[in-house]
Amino acid sequence: MSAGKEALQTPFDTSEEMATRYDPSQVEQLLYTWWESTGAFKPSSDGSPNEDPFVISMPPPNVTGGLHMGHAMFTTLEDIMTRYNRMKGRPTLWLPGTDHAGIATQLQVEKTLAAEGRSRQEIGREAFVDRVWQWKMEKGGYITKQIRRLGASCDWSRERFTMDEKLCEAVVATFTTLHERGLIYRGEYMVNWSPNLQTAVSDLEVEFTEEDGFLYHFQYGIADSHDLETEGKTTYLPVATTRPETILGDTAVCVHPEDERYKHLIGRQCVVPMTGRTIPIITDDYVDMEFGTGALKITPGHDVNDYEIGKRHQLETMCILNKDATMNELCGQYAGMDRFECRNALWKDLEENGIAIKAEKYTNRVPRSQRGGEVVEPLVSKQWFVRMESLAEPALEAVRSGEISIVPERFEKTYEHWLENIHDWCISRQLWWGHQIPVWYVDGTNENEFIVAANEEEAYEMGREKFGSDVTLTRDTDVLDTWFSSGLWPFSTLNWPEEDSEDLKRFYPTTVMETGYDILFFWVARMIMMGIELTGKVPFETVYLHGLVRDSKGRKMSKTLGNVIDPLEVIDNYGTDALRYSLVTGSTPGQDISLSMERIETNRNFANKLWNVGRYIVGSLADLAEEERSTLDDVFHSNFRNEIADLALPERYIISRLHQLQASVTNSLESYSFGESGRLVHDFLWDEFADWYIETSKTRMFGDDENAKKASRKTLVYVLDSCLRLLHPFMPFVTEALWQRIPHNHEKESALISAAWPEVGQVDEEAINRFNQIQALTRMVRNARLEYQVEPQKKIEMTVVADEDQLVRDLGNEAGILALMAKVDKDKVTIGKSGSVELPESETSVSLIVSESLQAFLPMKGLVDFDKEIARLEKQLAKAEKDLNGLLNRLNSSNFAEKAPEHVVNETREQAAVLQEKVNTVQATILDLEKQSTLVK
Repeated sequence: MSAGKEALQTPFDTSEEMATRYDPSQVEQLLYTWWESTGAFKPSSDGSPNEDPFVISMPPPNVTGGLHMGHAMFTTLEDIMTRYNRMKGRPTLWLPGTDHAGIATQLQVEKTLAAEGRSRQEIGREAFVDRVWQWKMEKGGYITKQIRRLGASCDWSRERFTMDEKLCEAVVATFTTLHERGLIYRGEYMVNWSPNLQTAVSDLEVEFTEEDGFLYHFQYGIADSHDLETEGKTTYLPVATTRPETILGDTAVCVHPEDERYKHLIGRQCVVPMTGRTIPIITDDYVDMEFGTGALKITPGHDVNDYEIGKRHQLETMCILNKDATMNELCGQYAGMDRFECRNALWKDLEENGIAIKAEKYTNRVPRSQRGGEVVEPLVSKQWFVRMESLAEPALEAVRSGEISIVPERFEKTYEHWLENIHDWCISRQLWWGHQIPVWYVDGTNENEFIVAANEEEAYEMGREKFGSDVTLTRDTDVLDTWFSSGLWPFSTLNWPEEDSEDLKRFYPTTVMETGYDILFFWVARMIMMGIELTGKVPFETVYLHGLVRDSKGRKMSKTLGNVIDPLEVIDNYGTDALRYSLVTGSTPGQDISLSMERIETNRNFANKLWNVGRYIVGSLADLAEEERSTLDDVFHSNFRNEIADLALPERYIISRLHQLQASVTNSLESYSFGESGRLVHDFLWDEFADWYIETSKTRMFGDDENAKKASRKTLVYVLDSCLRLLHPFMPFVTEALWQRIPHNHEKESALISAAWPEVGQVDEEAINRFNQIQALTRMVRNARLEYQVEPQKKIEMTVVADEDQLVRDLGNEAGILALMAKVDKDKVTIGKSGSVELPESETSVSLIVSESLQAFLPMKGLVDFDKEIARLEKQLAKAEKDLNGLLNRLNSSNFAEKAPEHVVNETREQAAVLQEKVNTVQATILDLEKQSTLVK
């Protein structure tokens, strides 16, 4: 952003006195609107062909959605990367968009129709799709408005929707291209079927739940079993199943080839109960001899594993269910029953006919539709598929070769396992909302003849050429799986397949794909496969995977548990910065994060602490002459970072530590350690800058040395300016609001969002070590004051002995720090080298060994009010003795010892032992104080 001061005038009056507390509601909306309106989110360019842009494609949220913590997590992480790289000077594009979310959106609109007493079938496909578009226009932008509240600095002028015209063209181009290459075909295969939604659904849309059920044991009678009867062998095969209704579709019973119990039955026929059909008894290593009876009924039409066994053994695949999950005409007397009604009826019949053995309680792993909630049926269905094997190989190689890196690296093994065991992808869905499959069937050919074309006009041209001028065509009514269009996202959003697209040339391949680890296969792998196949390039260089956001107890957030934390409520109560910072500093790549309101509140306090740091610094500049103020306007861009040798020790220390921080934060961000980066800035600001240097600066500000005052003010502005830059990607609002209030060169930089990232400056290691000695001494004096309960404002005496001349000079020069921060009496501090200072009597003073070269002594007379302390301890002793006597009396009582539970007696003895130790300690302390009191008097 290169506009000048007037074009980027801050949206609030920075000359007004700062409030005593930071109020996010007075800042966030104003700043966001200002950033967006001034083009701060758009990628800059210097026109160089060698530019290295940084590009992220936002994982497109569903248009149906409301903001949840998953959105808050990915928005925060991606915005950190975006703001950091923008400040590094790279042309930066974060491209936003939304997904049409086929099933989810269609369900929402069907619900509104149902509320009106209508259905989509009644109004027809065209009217229904119009209704969905209307719904999308009214509510579809809600999620993006919410994401704005999280501070997302994405280029909204490039916002995309998976049903935009150009993205629809990309989908059609992909389908036709893959079909031409022999990668898309129509065939029958096992899919997840949602009976209520009346469509196939992807694996991602199926959730498995642990539910109470039964394992049903029954008999499979052996056909022609006279010889078995003669030999005295059993004439039936015991089988167990959790789904008795599927017995009607069995086409084999399978045993393990090494199972001695059933070897004599292998190759024979058995009779399907209640049907009279005979099916073979076969063997397969897949069978677990320890589960159930060790004999497995095979239903290739209604079980994924059975389907694979069926293919291996060329078994018939019987489909016994209608699309609405009722039993079909192959089920005889059970035809028309609901599948669960059939389960109960069939089992009752098995019992009445002596075929049932037992039904034992069993925990089932039940597949349910994520959208509809009903039990999903594995079903063999005619669908459109993508052949995946040839697509998977280059995608595997891209990760193995390092062309694409996955963070954290351990997920590379997961990625490889999935792609090495990949199955063909079912891409057709029996829905009306989505990308309609670009296939036209030739009427009268029973769907065996079809044309794949970009549009109906092209389809008829091809049809007339092949089948004659009177050909009639009917378009496939199915739509494509949502993941099909999502798989094109990194390049379709940049106008692929338009060959001369400037955005495609400039911003593809993208840099990072950030998303949740749970969709590494379902989305990320498909983007990689599609990208390589269709563009010849990998779609991104790095995959960054974040974990799930859980509650403070590590549980998944759900309405049922009542532990959902609403991001918008958090923002309203604590501000966006507190939420963002809590999410990122509580996480590491690929790990789930436990989020609590307590941590969010703590980070709200951090934002307020930062505000007050800024308030102090801004206040210290209030009465500056214009001449000195002008020297502060460009302090960040001056050579100040490399000219610190002439500064006093505290200034050299804090600037050196700042430069170390700059290096550490930059390295952490480059290695995607976002949590570590944020924590480093927090710890420096809170523990070093606020607690040490700002307090130190007060010894200068209220002194008489004008040069010291100027150096301190310059240091305060420089360090705060740098820290605001380092923290801006994490907490953009409070940092921008503060940065606008401190001196900076408006001609060079008008907004923090586009300001330069700090370059590492000079580090004076010696200054750091020397100042650490002063800090260590101050801490030890503070601890001694706490131990002896010295009144907070009471000034104490101190004698300090050092082995080094430089350390003696440092302590002398900075005695004001000791006076201010350790509450020692500046006029009663003796500092000298070993051997040159008279040391107080050891019996009448407290010795503090700070290091091998530094020791301090605190006179007990000035440190402790002996009479007051002895009185306090005697009161404490009296109470402890009273409590101890009570416990001892109880233990000595025969009733207690004989009648009380053993664990109660033991606990009482332990309590008595603890109190006895306390009594002994307090008594010893009182004696010691009485002795010292006598000595000092």
